[in-house]
Amino acid sequence: MSLMTEMVLFYTPENTERTRKLKGIFVRLGVRIRNISPEQMGETVGFLAGLEGYGPAEAKEDFPAPEEEMLVMKNFTSRKIDELIQAIRKAGLKKIELKAVVTPTNAGWTFYKLYEEIREERRQVLEQAEKSRENAPEA
Repeated sequence: MSLMTEMVLFYTPENTERTRKLKGIFVRLGVRIRNISPEQMGETVGFLAGLEGYGPAEAKEDFPAPEEEMLVMKNFTSRKIDELIQAIRKAGLKKIELKAVVTPTNAGWTFYKLYEEIREERRQVLEQAEKSRENAPEA
């Protein structure tokens, strides 16, 4: 059985020095990079990830360009995810807040729908953390 190459679907609102450093980390770890443009927000995650059975979107919908970077990982083991997160931290870069792994469920979603879903998930997690801090007994 051959190991499948890891790939990241990487969206960033603007190319910066940070973007260049992140891409350098992906390359160093042997991860293929698929840059996602605002025009590709209506494509399915499965199509963008090159999964069998997914073709280009029939109707091109216009979605607003997300204002946050997003990373979607394909064929990553949990060890490889940890390695990537460590490498980003070691490089002194702020972590990527919006991350996901390609799953059978999200493969059929548009890239923009996945963006909205993980952004909402993160909002809920932050809200929950805030409530926990408010309800924590004072030391």
